[in-house]
Amino acid sequence: MNQRWQNFLIRDWQPGDRPIAAEIVKQVLEEYGLPWEPEGADAEVFQIEDYYWQKGGEFWVIEEADRVVGTAAYEPIARGEKAVEIRKMYLLPEARKKGLGQYLLLQLEQAIAAKEYQEIWLETATVLKEAVQLYEK
Repeated sequence: MNQRWQNFLIRDWQPGDRPIAAEIVKQVLEEYGLPWEPEGADAEVFQIEDYYWQKGGEFWVIEEADRVVGTAAYEPIARGEKAVEIRKMYLLPEARKKGLGQYLLLQLEQAIAAKEYQEIWLETATVLKEAVQLYEK
């Protein structure tokens, strides 16, 4: 992925993005009062190669004015028939309410379809109200 949308650049994660991707996930979780678990549920942001790339998934970072402001990813999972799960779709506050979340979701769906996956799963916390509204559309 290497695509522009409005003022944003959506691109493939690179190893140099490891610290900032982790920081974005941490900031958004803390903003909503959710736990940051770097050795548990969030360990994957430190091991993108193992959790996403080696399994056939993708992990993207989103930049605005050369600053990373978000992440979005999917990974193949063992649930269902040829299934993936959308993961780590987080945007900093300044990147929200611009249609970017909806655009990212569409791009994820298209990337997933291009690899001929049959099912898409996602989970989110109810406190992430914007995410719930986006996914319910």
